[in-house]
Amino acid sequence: MKLNLTALSLVFSSFVFAQTSVSGFVYEDANNNSTKDRKEKGLENISVSNGQEVVLTDKNGRYSLPVYGDNMIFIIKPADYQTKMNSNNLPEFYYNYKPSGSPSDFKYKGISPTGELPKEVNFPLYRKNEDKNFQILVFGDPQPYTLKEIDYFKRGIVDEVKKNKKKAVFGISLGDLVGDDLSLQVPYAAAVKEIGLPWYNVMGNHDMNYEAKDDRYSDETFESNFGPNNYAFNYGNVHFLILDDILYPDPRDGKGYWGGFREDQLKFIENDLKLVPKDKLIVLSFHIQMMAENPEDDHFRLEDRKKLFSILKPFENVLMMSAHTHKQSQLFYTKGEGWEGAKNLHEYNAGTTSGDWYSGTADATGVPASVMRDGTFRGYSFLDFKDNKYSINYKVAGKPEDFQINLYVPKVIASKRNSARILANFFMGGKNDQVEYRVDAGEWKPMEYVESIDPNFAQSVFKWDTAAELLQGRRPSNPENSKHLWMAPFPGKLQLGAHKVEVRATDMYGKISNAEQTFQVEEAKQIP
Repeated sequence: MKLNLTALSLVFSSFVFAQTSVSGFVYEDANNNSTKDRKEKGLENISVSNGQEVVLTDKNGRYSLPVYGDNMIFIIKPADYQTKMNSNNLPEFYYNYKPSGSPSDFKYKGISPTGELPKEVNFPLYRKNEDKNFQILVFGDPQPYTLKEIDYFKRGIVDEVKKNKKKAVFGISLGDLVGDDLSLQVPYAAAVKEIGLPWYNVMGNHDMNYEAKDDRYSDETFESNFGPNNYAFNYGNVHFLILDDILYPDPRDGKGYWGGFREDQLKFIENDLKLVPKDKLIVLSFHIQMMAENPEDDHFRLEDRKKLFSILKPFENVLMMSAHTHKQSQLFYTKGEGWEGAKNLHEYNAGTTSGDWYSGTADATGVPASVMRDGTFRGYSFLDFKDNKYSINYKVAGKPEDFQINLYVPKVIASKRNSARILANFFMGGKNDQVEYRVDAGEWKPMEYVESIDPNFAQSVFKWDTAAELLQGRRPSNPENSKHLWMAPFPGKLQLGAHKVEVRATDMYGKISNAEQTFQVEEAKQIP
């Protein structure tokens, strides 16, 4: 019998393709039953990805993608549609294909074996009008290490946000959802659920499976609880990218972690953005900041940053958001840092909801005050979008909305030969912002930008070190230089008595914030 090798080859190729590809439909789920019924129409030009390739659905809503062993298959939510939400208000936009399941020897449970792919992997969408002017919430590092700290997070942040979420349509947490104990990811999600908004989560270095010998397996528990750690979605005229920028184990020595991206992640970003109109605002959310605090800091693989910047270059409007440092900074990339875009690239390194890791004495709500090492009070952020532009407002937890500047003003100064200084910590400030002061309603004068420790925070640390008895709570971390501190001298020839200093700060969006404080002037007391 003569074999038809061409026919046999085609049969074999089809068999292999059937085992290494996934297909299905993206459709409008009119009756909300999460099943594609015969009369429900497919949706055209919706992006679907396997974590590397990104394809568009055809006129019938159909897509087809290769799979590479374990794969997350997910859709990139288009504007004016919503994905299904699970019981914790987490968007369900993905199918987890892991035939053999997560490694069985991991301390924290991952994903159970999923078996073979079904005939179709379909994704339902639900029509929803989205205004191009909208607002979102952003949390940096909730990072509870215990159930008690979950309680701090709920009482100190969630309870306030439930009453003060304004017009926010969804939220993003920028990683370190928990502190190494991955069993806390479930109570964390249950706490955030109380806010009542869809919530997107970034993976942090404290959200990883440390038993992983390959970076691809460091997110097994995260994927089980939250889905992909690299994905994208659209809202209004903004394209959001959620990214895992932690390489674990560190490829240099197999120990610890390093900031950066795998090649497949960069391919996903590139393939995703090829399909995004260049006039959209691109917002990237990741955990580890990309800019070093000093030249010796090798915390991020620069070749990966360079590749990312090259992909982002065609877009005029880009914002990057990170957390991780438990400080707050406005970072700007120029040609000196390898950015070749039309204007400087802004990275908002956000302050955290856990502040300085739930340290310090209790505040008015009974939660650790946890002021950060740069003097930023713990809190969260509101991002406002107007078409493809944005602005950011930081909200200090437990304080009025207009508390944007914390002043350091000595309570009493000498009338002559006074070396004391006025300092203003403008939490959302950046080096190029304008900060001014005046005394007794006099002429406004500029304050000098300095990078130094915040004296108010330093005093809170010294309080612990000089106490005769151990205080309740945990000693704060040691002070570090603030990137949003301004200084000015007191004017000379002040009369004896009470005076008032006022400070006003204008941020990069033109918003003006104010603060004021009184002080006394007295005659110097000579040593006899």
